[in-house]
Amino acid sequence: MCVTCGCSDDGEAKIINLETDEAEHHHTHTLSDGTVITHSHSHDTHIEAPQIHAKIHNTTISLEQDILAKNNLLAAQNRGWFKGRNILALNLMSSPGAGKTTLLTRTINDLKNQLSISVIEGDQETANDAKKIKETGSKVIQINTGTGCHLDALMIERGLQELNPPLNSVVMIENVGNLVCPALFDLGEQAKVVILSVTEGEDKPIKYPHMFRASNIMIITKIDLLPYVDFDVQKCIDYAREINPQIQIFQVSTTTGTGLEKWYAWLIENLKICQR
Repeated sequence: MCVTCGCSDDGEAKIINLETDEAEHHHTHTLSDGTVITHSHSHDTHIEAPQIHAKIHNTTISLEQDILAKNNLLAAQNRGWFKGRNILALNLMSSPGAGKTTLLTRTINDLKNQLSISVIEGDQETANDAKKIKETGSKVIQINTGTGCHLDALMIERGLQELNPPLNSVVMIENVGNLVCPALFDLGEQAKVVILSVTEGEDKPIKYPHMFRASNIMIITKIDLLPYVDFDVQKCIDYAREINPQIQIFQVSTTTGTGLEKWYAWLIENLKICQR
């Protein structure tokens, strides 16, 4: 049990490569002497190293370890990995149904002749969203967290090994739909992007302040629905800037394309910054 957010934190995640349709379960165990042991088995087979399990199950594991400290160390390694390859990595976060996947597919399709965009897709179960991304022609890897409510730096490290994104490209990390726990976990990204739809209510920034304080960018989506919903855009912006005065805000509609040009310009410019 994760002492940070209360979700399962047994180090188990399933990474699905949509090219091969193969899935692997990964397990990480930290021993009392600080040794970290990671092993995996495929969905179809369960081959373990007996000597590793013998050592693990005969050892008392301390539950008081600083989970975030371990995550932050791995995140720093991921950040160095991205920097060494001139990759712009973004962590996209939102509540379920805010439009992350729709924004991603529209962005990939509109910019495919200008940017190379790869995706790490996070969900508790299914590869539904990853399949939508794959239809755009983009490289994508699905990470299923099971009972976990967020992606962490170790999952991203493993996902990158499968994804193998090209140099001078963009990696979009679509986090598990949740406005709480993903804000706590650094993945090694250059920027956190929180996505809020007009169907959710303008008070989300003050209801979930940690998420909006941690984010560099807020994208308000589905603005084509404003005539039909009770949503005060200016009040939402004011709440967000009350929490985070430096947050950059885009208002977009993936249906009509309104506002997307500013979002695209930001992506292109920040990839250039990574390449300098």
